[in-house]
Amino acid sequence: MITATDLEVRAGVRTLLTAPGSALRVQSGDRIGLVGRNGAGKTTTLRILAGEGEPYAGKVIRSGDLGYLPQDPKEGNLDVLGRDRVLSARGLDTLLRDMEKQQALMAEVADESARDRAIRKYGQLEDRFSALGGYVAESEAARICSSLGLPDRVMSQQLRTLSGGQRRRIELARILFAASDGSGGKSDTVLLLDEPTNHLDADSITWLRGFLQNHDGGLIVISHDVDLLADVVNKVWFLDAVRGEADIYNMTWQKYLDARATDEQRRRRERANAEKKAGALKVQAAKMGAKATKAVAAQNMLKRAERMLSEVDEIRVSDRVAKIRFPEPAACGKTPLMAKNLTKMYGSLEIFAGVDLAIDRGSRVVVLGLNGAGKTTLLRLLAGAEQLTAGAIEPGHGLKVGYFAQEHDTLDDHATVWENIRYAAPDAGEQNLRSLLGAFMFSGPQLDQPAGTLSGGEKTRLALAGLVSSAANVLLLDEPTNNLDPISREQVLDALRSYAGAVVLVTHDPGAAEALNPERVIMLPDGTEDHWSQDYLELIQLA
Repeated sequence: MITATDLEVRAGVRTLLTAPGSALRVQSGDRIGLVGRNGAGKTTTLRILAGEGEPYAGKVIRSGDLGYLPQDPKEGNLDVLGRDRVLSARGLDTLLRDMEKQQALMAEVADESARDRAIRKYGQLEDRFSALGGYVAESEAARICSSLGLPDRVMSQQLRTLSGGQRRRIELARILFAASDGSGGKSDTVLLLDEPTNHLDADSITWLRGFLQNHDGGLIVISHDVDLLADVVNKVWFLDAVRGEADIYNMTWQKYLDARATDEQRRRRERANAEKKAGALKVQAAKMGAKATKAVAAQNMLKRAERMLSEVDEIRVSDRVAKIRFPEPAACGKTPLMAKNLTKMYGSLEIFAGVDLAIDRGSRVVVLGLNGAGKTTLLRLLAGAEQLTAGAIEPGHGLKVGYFAQEHDTLDDHATVWENIRYAAPDAGEQNLRSLLGAFMFSGPQLDQPAGTLSGGEKTRLALAGLVSSAANVLLLDEPTNNLDPISREQVLDALRSYAGAVVLVTHDPGAAEALNPERVIMLPDGTEDHWSQDYLELIQLA
């Protein structure tokens, strides 16, 4: 259970949330959708509830087990195998390694007493292993991993050899494994999940939806997947970016949407009536105010009109929208980017080999392949963010690359918003950069906020602002619509439609591919090239 009392959340000097009393409370059976526009404080609030951050004021009390999936999980030891990372949720990874070590001693040592010690030690370890669920639990972990699109091949690899999406799914599998007792997620663990459907295919999302519906413990989920929210949540916490407050709705997602719409209609109706009456009072006061004998009465009428307006709820201020427009591309030759025989290996593990591509001026290309096929790796190689194993990248005349990384690798979490944009555009004028950040909804104290404290949606906007300042003529975009609310996502799609330069796109979002209107498809790991057709939209969802 989690209880937050008199919680106040800030980012720098900006107040994101005030929640007096103990309204923010999570108990078994609560499945809460934490919603609000990008920048409203959802990710920051969830981090504080998980104990990964401190509130500006108030306190958070936690009891029982907790499973927290941040938007950008930072794994420690990248040399760990994927399987061991998942099993570590119950300490099974260490036990299995110790049991294997004792088995080797039992088979190898010649001394009888040493062999007896190894046998006794193995028996003790196996007892502990059985107490934690043993081989049944290991099978359960494998089932969860498979359901999240993680095949055995991936689980036997080191984390450093996996894509960001695969590592994130391993973290999700680890959390769900810890919260499962083998009966489909029935546990009293409180799950705090920030955009859990990122990097999941359609089948995995369906499986996750069923797991969360059957989870007996508490749940708080941040998601822009409205279908997931509609099927899973029974309570809504709405963070109001305008008022900096949390509204609590003890109802399903659809009833919440209906209640919000009804409430907004009520506000507009009451506001309109109050404005009509106040307007009449002001007109009458203006007539009376011309006469000295009636000046006091006129002032009282004006005060009454102001009081009437102050006593009705404000109509919600329209949420600001980032004005996202990709850069006017710099002049370049006919083929600004070519790659020949691209090969990438991690040790003996081959990601792909012999990939050729030519990116012509203004061309639009989608990179497709199943999870783990090397899509992100290909973009990193083209961007110069990773070393080739073999092959060559040949820049053409006037090439200027702009790279958007799905894990926001192009941002320095320890640097401020201003320092990040200054690094992205060192030659730009200060006022131009301030205007650019303002268009992307960063202003005032936010410019001094460390990038690491931004929400996923805010990081996306900051990274996109860096692209806009680059005058790039080849954009390498890796999941540019991740973590965005619907309005911001539409802004990105509009920017894709109007951009005149070349684009190489990796996405799980069919809408992003349709907005790009691509000409070609590159299929990984083989590197096969094909003309775009609508048939590929279904593959995008499956990949």
